[in-house]
Amino acid sequence: MKGAVVALLAVSAIAVMGLGAQVRTQRVTFRTVDGVLLSGSFYEGSPKPSPAVILVHMLTRNRRDWEPVASRLASEGVAALTVDLRGHGESTPAPTEEGASPAAMVRDVAAARQFLGARPDVAHDQIGIAGGSLGANLALIAAAADPSIRAVALLSPTLDYRGVRIEQAARKFTRPMLLVASREDAYAWRTLRELTNPKLKESINRESLLLDQAGHGTGMFARNSSLIQAIVDFFRRTL
Repeated sequence: MKGAVVALLAVSAIAVMGLGAQVRTQRVTFRTVDGVLLSGSFYEGSPKPSPAVILVHMLTRNRRDWEPVASRLASEGVAALTVDLRGHGESTPAPTEEGASPAAMVRDVAAARQFLGARPDVAHDQIGIAGGSLGANLALIAAAADPSIRAVALLSPTLDYRGVRIEQAARKFTRPMLLVASREDAYAWRTLRELTNPKLKESINRESLLLDQAGHGTGMFARNSSLIQAIVDFFRRTL
């Protein structure tokens, strides 16, 4: 397969319990265009082929942060792919210093999209991406470059995260977008306000969710019990 080599690490699915329904998951690996081997977990949706969402974690974290969302999505019929970014979790480091930069991690999101595109149990025209903090910036940049991505959910995005800038991607991406920030998270809140400014013609498909004392990125799940369902509901409406 061009650009990504897929290898299943688990032949049989692992059954996990979530929300009263059985969710089946697979541990998977796939390669990026620059040769990094990434690890992930695929949560099966039903009926098949099903819509799917790629979930991108924060810097220094790993794919397990998204498990509650992935399980909820799958239990409501939307497949989910959580992935460890290069040098995080079970994924291998990049072979070069340039390849280890935050900006290079957009290749990981693109590889995850290509992985989903090879699966017959995924509806290839119904794919979304969600990310937290750095993962939010990576999600938006990857989605703006891929017209097949139908919607994005961004938790605590910032206009510039260690050189990963999203202004151009935000102008280009005019499909449904959910932006989430906590009021005390000043930079993320300012970014949310700028990207949802009604004076911007691109803001027509953008929704915002402003929380109080909820923290940052995927850390908000522990402080706001309704956020997970809000993300799931957004993707069920838009994919």
